[in-house]
Amino acid sequence: MKLLQGIKSNVIILGIVSFFTDVSSEMIFPILPIFLTAFLGAGKEAIGLIEGVADSISSLLDIFVGYWSDSSGRRKKFVIIGYSLSSVSKAGIALASSWPFMLVFRGLERVGKSVRTSPRDAIIAASSDQKNRGMAFGLHRAMDTLGAIVGPALAYVILAALGSSESAYKTVFYAAIIPAFIAVGIIWLFVREPKARIEHKREEKRIGFWRKLELLPKNYRSFLAISCLFSLAYFSFALLIVRASEIGIAAQDILLLYILYNMVYAAVSVPIGRLSDLLGRKPIIAASFVVYALICVGFAYAGDFWQVALLFAIYGVFVSTDESVNKAYVSDITKEKSRGMALGAYNSAVGAAYLPASVLFGALWAAFGAVPAFGAAAAIAGISGVAMALWAK
Repeated sequence: MKLLQGIKSNVIILGIVSFFTDVSSEMIFPILPIFLTAFLGAGKEAIGLIEGVADSISSLLDIFVGYWSDSSGRRKKFVIIGYSLSSVSKAGIALASSWPFMLVFRGLERVGKSVRTSPRDAIIAASSDQKNRGMAFGLHRAMDTLGAIVGPALAYVILAALGSSESAYKTVFYAAIIPAFIAVGIIWLFVREPKARIEHKREEKRIGFWRKLELLPKNYRSFLAISCLFSLAYFSFALLIVRASEIGIAAQDILLLYILYNMVYAAVSVPIGRLSDLLGRKPIIAASFVVYALICVGFAYAGDFWQVALLFAIYGVFVSTDESVNKAYVSDITKEKSRGMALGAYNSAVGAAYLPASVLFGALWAAFGAVPAFGAAAAIAGISGVAMALWAK
C-alpha cells in the first residue's frame, strides 16, 4: 500500500504483538475496577492506589531500560523479557484473592510494560523515517487498539453467558492468559533488530548514563517539563470507569462503552499520526491537552448514557494522540543513538506523576465529590495546553 511506504515489517509485526497483548490485557482491566469493588471490597481510594501504582511502575524503569538498550545494541531481548513478564503476571491476577495481592500482580504486570516499551518504541522509530514516523506510531497504536476492541468483546460474551458472578470474572481472567503468550511467541520468531542499532553499539558503550542524560537536547527537556505538568491531571482510566458506574451505567454496558472508546482510538490513530506528519507535532499535542480538559469537565457533569458514550469516544481521540504523536515528537528531536533513553526518560518522568495524580484525584473525589476532582484536573490540563502552544520548541 502506498500509504505504508517507508514503514518496515517490524512496525507491522510489533503491531500484531500489541494486538494479542491488548486482547489479553483488555479482557481484564476494563472489568477489574468492578471486580475489585464488588468482590474484593476495594474502595475508590484503593482503586486509585492500585491504578496509580500500576501507571507509575509502568514507566518507572523506562529511562534505565532505554539506556541499557542503547548501550547493548540489542533492543529485542528487552522487548521479549517485558512481554514475558507481563504474561506471567496475568496468571497471578487471575489467582489473586484480595486487593493487596491484586496490587502486587498489577504492579508486576506493569513492570513488564516498563521493560518493553522504550526498546519497542525505539525499534519502531528506527523502522520508519521522520516524514512518516507519526503514521508509523499511529499504525502501531491502531493495531494495538484493535486488540482492545476484541478483548472487551470476548469478556462481554463470557460475562453475558456466565453472568456477573465472581467465578465468571475469574473465567475471563484465565482466558486472557492465552493471547498474552501468543504475543511472546511472535516476538521470538519474527521481530528483527534494526541494522542501525548494531552499527551504533560500540560508540554508545563509551557514554555513561548521566552524561547521556545531560546530552539530551534543550527542546526535549522543555517538552518533558510541560508533559510532566500535564501528567498531574492525567489520572487512571479506571477512575473514568468508576465514574460511569457511579452515574448508573451497568457493568456490561461499560464494556460496550469501552469498546466504543477503542474503536474510535483505532480509527483515528493513523489519520492523527499522518496529520502530525503534515502539520507538525506541536499544535496537535497542544490541542490534545485542551481536549482532555474539556473531557474532564464533561465527566464532572455528565448524567446520561449518551453523554458518557460521547465522552468515551472523545477520550479515544485524545489517547490516540497522546500515545502516538508524543512519541513521534520525542523521536524527531533526538538522535537514534540516544533515542531509547530519550523515550525512556519521557515515559519515566510522566509516569512518576501518575501515582500522585491518581491517588490525589481519588482522595479529592472521595472527600469533596466528582465536580471538584474533575475540575482540578481540567484546570491543570488547560494550563498545560497553553504552555505547549507558547513555550515548546
